[in-house]
Amino acid sequence: MLRGNFSAKIDDKGRLKIPTAFRAFIQERYGTRLFVTSLSGDYARVYPMSVWEGIEQKLAQVPSSHPSRARFFDRINYFGQPAEFDRQGRVSIHQRLRESALIVGEVDVFGLYDYLDVWNHDRFVAKLQREPYSEEDARALAEFGI
Repeated sequence: MLRGNFSAKIDDKGRLKIPTAFRAFIQERYGTRLFVTSLSGDYARVYPMSVWEGIEQKLAQVPSSHPSRARFFDRINYFGQPAEFDRQGRVSIHQRLRESALIVGEVDVFGLYDYLDVWNHDRFVAKLQREPYSEEDARALAEFGI
């Protein structure tokens, strides 16, 4: 399982050095193929390709004429590209996504069960301040036994 947060670097060529613990887990469990994308452009999301293909299978059940499906694909494909780990454990991130998410140099990489989120540190801290964890959040999760 992918969990926790590590700092990482994106080099001048747009390659993200995936933290070793995350990379080892992904390669062992899922292989080297990835899909890097974003719905909002505020951060990058790195899916192992087999996890992404599972999402695509679910989307295939939604009628192609459904406007929410179309908007989802518009954004996913605008920011997204297939990727693969190189020999140094780096992954290329599309320039459009790097610019939109402001992910250059030092970034934060979060493990979220079976995918990674990559954030500009300052942008993520601002998000935490803007969207604090509330009592309402705690009650909502308590309904799931958490």
